[in-house]
Amino acid sequence: MSTVPRRPPMRVAMIGTGYVGLVSGACFADFGHHVTCIDKNADKIEQLRSGGVPIYEPGLDLLIERNVREGRLDFETDLTEAVKAADVVFIAVGTPSRRGDGHADLSYVYAAAEEIAQAMDGFTVVVTKSTVPVGTGDEVEAVIRKTRPDAQFAVVSNPEFLREGAAIEDFKRPDRVVVGVEDDKAREVMRELYRPLFLNETPIVFTARRTSELIKYAANAFLAMKITFINEMADLCEAVGADVQQVAKGIGLDNRIGGKFLHAGPGYGGSCFPKDTLALTRTAQEYDSPVRLVETVVEINDARKAAMADKVIKACDGDVAGKTVAVLGLTFKPNTDDMRDAPSLDIIPALQKAGAKIKAYDPAGALEAEKLLNDVEMTTGAYLCAEDADVMVIITEWNEFRALDLDRVRECMKGSVLVDLRNIYDPADMTERGFKYVSIGR
Repeated sequence: MSTVPRRPPMRVAMIGTGYVGLVSGACFADFGHHVTCIDKNADKIEQLRSGGVPIYEPGLDLLIERNVREGRLDFETDLTEAVKAADVVFIAVGTPSRRGDGHADLSYVYAAAEEIAQAMDGFTVVVTKSTVPVGTGDEVEAVIRKTRPDAQFAVVSNPEFLREGAAIEDFKRPDRVVVGVEDDKAREVMRELYRPLFLNETPIVFTARRTSELIKYAANAFLAMKITFINEMADLCEAVGADVQQVAKGIGLDNRIGGKFLHAGPGYGGSCFPKDTLALTRTAQEYDSPVRLVETVVEINDARKAAMADKVIKACDGDVAGKTVAVLGLTFKPNTDDMRDAPSLDIIPALQKAGAKIKAYDPAGALEAEKLLNDVEMTTGAYLCAEDADVMVIITEWNEFRALDLDRVRECMKGSVLVDLRNIYDPADMTERGFKYVSIGR
């Protein structure tokens, strides 16, 4: 009986153990490859070696534990040995918005490229996993070539499309994988790396490197536009007496539009949309080809977050001075501890400026929030947060907030105002329970 020879596992070095690097590294290890995740932050590496996980992502702790136990995943502060042995090296470092001009800060990417160049041995595929502007792959290639003129390598773009809170599922069962590659040998390496997904018939889009870089920004900008569109429709619904949820359903059933990302709320936040839309507009301006729709989306979203505090104040008859506001949800979305550009970071300071005292509860984001917010009393549960509050505001739609004992909440509160910025509850039911209920676009 003949058998198909088993391919040896590939060796992967993942530079950066932030959200993208850690999730991607653990998932590649679960595919059967040997992965070394590398980070200069010694405390983070020690935490990972000790079984801890520095970010909150459902299921990630168990995934890491299993692959460490099976010997497929390890962690280092120095990249030298891992890169030397690697078939594929991923650059998954941060690309934050640069202060002053909004361009993506690529200094960490280029520094990683230089270190990789010094360490690699034999043909190596260097992959930018970080979200980077068009042309970054060309620059990474130039950095490596300058550092090691004799190096045998290829630079590939492989953007990530992970949703925080569902990242493992997104990695293992993605809508698509995008690979920007100019080298035939590198194409085959990437095909082998993602072979488990080929077996699942996942669409893998091979394209030119610059095209791949732009696909990531275009995708995020389009989703940000959908969110901003339905938020503007919500304002119009409030003005004319319509229901934005029914509007969203009515247009979302059109297959050309689709229902995803048509949920009205306080504006988008997180690690991707704010940074990437801004970077795209700056890149487009640099090439004298402005993306005016996206520029407008950025402006509208910034204004919307600030306007949400005004909505709360208006619900309190125009005055929150001396009042206690209970805030449920601080992170930019549920199932993450990520506070980057979260609407709460605009709403809470504006309420404090208007004289409100803030109590807050978030199932996972309190520690991060404490670093970014001042004079907020963090509580350990929704009902403790509601205790003696004049007004409650739901900012993030964690599942536990969808199933509150509303009669208990009403008993805990001193006042009766509940501002639901995620449209979790039914207006008629809330009014019947004695709340002065305010929501979005209804």
